[in-house]
Amino acid sequence: MTRMVEPVRVAVVGSGPAGLYAAEALVKQTGGDVRVDVLDRLPTPYGLVRYGVAPDHKSIKAIARYLQKVLEGPGVRFFGCVELGRDLTRADLLGCYDAVIYATGAMVDRHMAIPGEDLPGSIAATDFVNWYCGHPDAADHAFDLSVEEVAVIGVGNVAVDVVRILAKTAEELRETDVPEQVIEALSRSRVRRVHMVGRRGPAQAKFTTKEARELGELPSAGIHVSPQDMDLDPASAELAETDRHVRGNIKVLNGWTGEPPADRPRRIDVRFWRAPVEILGTDRVEGLRLEKTRLDETGRVTGTGEFETLPVGMVLRSVGYQSVPLAGVPFDERSYVVPNEGGRILGPDGAQVPREYVAGWIKRGPTGVVGTNKSDAAETVRNLLEDVPADRTPPGNTIEELLESRCLPVVTYADWLNLDAAEIALARSLDRGERVKLARWEAMTNACRPVD
Repeated sequence: MTRMVEPVRVAVVGSGPAGLYAAEALVKQTGGDVRVDVLDRLPTPYGLVRYGVAPDHKSIKAIARYLQKVLEGPGVRFFGCVELGRDLTRADLLGCYDAVIYATGAMVDRHMAIPGEDLPGSIAATDFVNWYCGHPDAADHAFDLSVEEVAVIGVGNVAVDVVRILAKTAEELRETDVPEQVIEALSRSRVRRVHMVGRRGPAQAKFTTKEARELGELPSAGIHVSPQDMDLDPASAELAETDRHVRGNIKVLNGWTGEPPADRPRRIDVRFWRAPVEILGTDRVEGLRLEKTRLDETGRVTGTGEFETLPVGMVLRSVGYQSVPLAGVPFDERSYVVPNEGGRILGPDGAQVPREYVAGWIKRGPTGVVGTNKSDAAETVRNLLEDVPADRTPPGNTIEELLESRCLPVVTYADWLNLDAAEIALARSLDRGERVKLARWEAMTNACRPVD
C-alpha cells in the first residue's frame, strides 16, 4: 500500500474480539501508519470475552490480556460509553474518519415461536448469561431460582455453560469474577434438576467434547442421558465413525447412560430427540411440552406424534443468536447480518457502500470461536486498505471535537484501568479470587473516575 501523507483514520465500532482484532490488523498491515479509535457503548472493552465467556472458563477469559495489548498499542484509542444511534450517527463517523468498521456482534437470542414463549419464567439464555457475567444491562434482572426444575433448550456450548452455572453451588463460583449479588442469588437457589433439551440426536450436538467433559465432572451434580436417546440412525452412526468431534462427544455421552450418583444435590438430564412445542402455564411457566423427533430421509427433524411434559418452572432458550440492525447501516432481515463481500458493505442494489465495513458475527453470523475473528478481521482490513485512495482528502472533523461539543461523558482507556483496579481491589476485600465485577452502571462509571 502507498504511504499516505497523513495516517489513515479508522473508527471501529465494538471493542470485542472482532473489533480489537480489526484494530490489530490495521496497525500491522499499515506498519503503524494508521490511527484507530475503538468505540463501545459500554465503559468496558473486550465484549464477549468479558460478558459471554463463562466465569469459570478462566483460560478463555485470559484472551483479554492479549486484547489489552492491542488497546495499549501505538495509534489505538478507546472511547467507552459512546453509542452509535444514541450519541453519534453514521454520518458523524464518516465525517471524522476515512473508514468505519462495524463489529458489534450478535446481541439477541433467536425465538422458538411456540405458544407460551412470552410467559414469565421463559427467558433468553443471553439474559441469564449477561446476568451472571455482570453485564450492566442485566445487573437488576431477577430470575426465580426458587423453582426445583429448569429446562435449557439447546445443546451448544452456551447451553452447556448455562446448565453448568445452574448446577454448580455458589461456593464453587466464589473464586470467579461473578458479581457479589449473583453469588448471593445462587446461594439461595432451590434448583435441583436441570433438563438440557436438543431437537436432534447426540451426533448433531454442537457442544465441544471439552465442554461436555466439564459438565460430567461437576462434584455437585449427577448427569444422565437415556440409553434410548443414544440410538443412532445410519447417518449419525457414520458421523460417529468419521468425525472426530462427534466421536468424542458420543464417547462422553455414552458414559452418562448409567444412573447418576444418588448423593449429589443436583441432577442434569440430557434429552435428545425432543422439540419444544408449547410452554405451559397461566401466569408463569408451569411446564414444557415436548414432541419426540427423528430425522427423515433428507436429514430434517420431524415430529413422531409422541409427547411428554416436563414439570419445569423456568425455561431458558439457547437456540441461536442474531445481530440487530445498526442505525442507518444496511441490514439483511433474513440472515441477520450486514450484506457484505469480504467485509465490504453492500447496499440494497448490491453495490459497495464506500468507506464502510464489517467484521465478526455481524459480518458472517454467529459462527466460529473467538480466534475465528482474527482471520475474519484481517480479511476486512485488507479490503479496506485496498480501497483507500492514496490522494484522498483527510476528514475535516475530529471525533474529539464532536464528542466535546455534545458534552458526552466518554470513558477513556485510562478510565477503564481505574474500573479494572477497583474490581481487583473488590475481590481482595471479599477474599474472592482475582476480580469481582462491578455490574451496575453507576458503580462502573463512578469507579472509572474515582474521587480523590
